[in-house]
Amino acid sequence: MKELFEPDFPLSELTSIGLGGNAKYLYRVRNVDELIEAIKFARSEKMRFFILGGGSNIVFSDTGFDGLVIKNEVKGFECDESIDRADLRVSSGELWDEVVERAVGLSLGGIECMSGIPGTVGATPVQNVGAYGQEVSDVIKSVSALDLKTYELVSFDNRECGFGYRTSRFKCADNGRYFIAGVEFVLPKLNKVSPEYASLKESLDECGTDFESLDRQSKLSVLRSEVLRIRKNKSMVLDSSDPDTRSCGSFFVNPVLEKDRFTALCESYSGLSDAPARAENGFVKIPSAWLIEAAGFRKGYTENGVGISNSHSLALVNRGGSTAGLIMLSEKIKTAVTGKFGIMLENEPQFIP
Repeated sequence: MKELFEPDFPLSELTSIGLGGNAKYLYRVRNVDELIEAIKFARSEKMRFFILGGGSNIVFSDTGFDGLVIKNEVKGFECDESIDRADLRVSSGELWDEVVERAVGLSLGGIECMSGIPGTVGATPVQNVGAYGQEVSDVIKSVSALDLKTYELVSFDNRECGFGYRTSRFKCADNGRYFIAGVEFVLPKLNKVSPEYASLKESLDECGTDFESLDRQSKLSVLRSEVLRIRKNKSMVLDSSDPDTRSCGSFFVNPVLEKDRFTALCESYSGLSDAPARAENGFVKIPSAWLIEAAGFRKGYTENGVGISNSHSLALVNRGGSTAGLIMLSEKIKTAVTGKFGIMLENEPQFIP
């Protein structure tokens, strides 16, 4: 089997931020059986391994990975439709935005506002990916996974996935235990289609779109197009011609605080009460981008070959730097935000030593 490995593979070619040294070996898997074979081989050789999806939320060390990187290229897409809904069974190696595009083409709602998010389907339940008022946890029926301890295929229904804001059991309690093989989505065919976020609605109004007069298919297509346009303007859609897309997208999670704690922090830290926070169900969500800029870091700021995107202050960009430089800048930003507002930002990307 080892003859199928690609030695000394540059990991920078497999991640959207383009950082990291070489992997000792790379192996591309197209089905679960190949994955099991690769893991068993690595374990028999006492070689550590890492399973990589789309690489949009991963940062490798400058020294690379002294082991086997397994690239998930498991493909598959099935759609069963009824009068009011469709069940999509999608393999984890499919690109997420291509699935959104196909769903919109089938007049299926529920994920159109998550257009343009990079990465694979397998990553979406881990992060509980979301945008503009939609989250995958709202449409996931079940997740099928391979238990990396027992090599058994298991299934988790929506409740068992332990979804939270940008998190799940796969990110926290069971981090590293399961390989997500596929996701089953239930998408409505008859639901009301409308922009949930005020900013998205305002953007449509500014374009002169008479949204309510459109038929269902057109509404879904217009929402997808507008979200893609907004994300492109923020350099949040991968584009080789835009150097600001050499990033992991949003680098920090938007803090969600209990309302009482937020109120107390506003009393202790000057300026925090000016934050464009959103209150809901006793919690307050604060935009990390606002915190970063208010702490003194502006768009375009650069040091040691890494910096903040010119288009969006929430994205850290590789401008010919290193992972070490990226870590230094991220820690510098977090320290500044904590010092000014008493809030510790959390990294969204995963760093692989």
